[in-house]
Amino acid sequence: MIIDTHAHLNMEDYDQDLEEVLGRALKRDVSHVIVIGMHDPSNQKAIELADAHDMLYATVGIHPGYVDEDHDVSRIIPLFKHPKVVAIGECGLDFYWKDDNKELQKRVFQQQIELAELHDLPLVIHTRSSFQEAYDMLLPYKGKVRGVFHCFSSDLNDAKKAIELGFMIGIDGPITYKNNATLKEIVEAIDLSHLLVETDSPYLTPIPYRGKRNEPGNTRYVVEKIAEIKKMDVLEVERMTTDNAQRLFRLEGGLV
Repeated sequence: MIIDTHAHLNMEDYDQDLEEVLGRALKRDVSHVIVIGMHDPSNQKAIELADAHDMLYATVGIHPGYVDEDHDVSRIIPLFKHPKVVAIGECGLDFYWKDDNKELQKRVFQQQIELAELHDLPLVIHTRSSFQEAYDMLLPYKGKVRGVFHCFSSDLNDAKKAIELGFMIGIDGPITYKNNATLKEIVEAIDLSHLLVETDSPYLTPIPYRGKRNEPGNTRYVVEKIAEIKKMDVLEVERMTTDNAQRLFRLEGGLV
């Protein structure tokens, strides 16, 4: 059993064939998927999908790429009451695509960190060209908030700093790419108890389907690559990463 802890099935890319996508996931032992919200429309759709499918959970948040158009964090608070909302996010900082609104990005991220502490929910964090700034903002909350640095793209030293904060490291399709020595070094060095597996569907499709739309069933290739790098049994990687996801997101009553 595998949990894809980060997929954007609430995007229009899946409007025509979601049932087939979920069917293929189950055939590859991906039994549950966490659908990630990024702004008001995608938050609402994530919840709708989780309501309609037993195998789906949802997160709600404001992604740094949307803060210019959607920065009213109070709108996500009522959504926390939904039983299948398991985290706040995708939130964080992205200074790669846009850095002329850094203060707004920081303010919206800060508000979501505070909500995570208040409501005891994990954070799903996006960082791009901004790990140190995000780390500095989280440091005062060490031991008070938890979560995952999704699609980790920094180095081993930063991975260790994230883990010291009490956060997990999200590993996606790029682990299967030939020219990704840094991520492979992280996976080799970091204990499996700190890793989650994700797809970030429809993005970051792993080998052997790179170049095509990604989907949750491809989490299997991430698991297999981690097992290869760590010289572990694939089933053990499945079991441990599933346990990690259940523990972080406190999935109701475990999974069957």
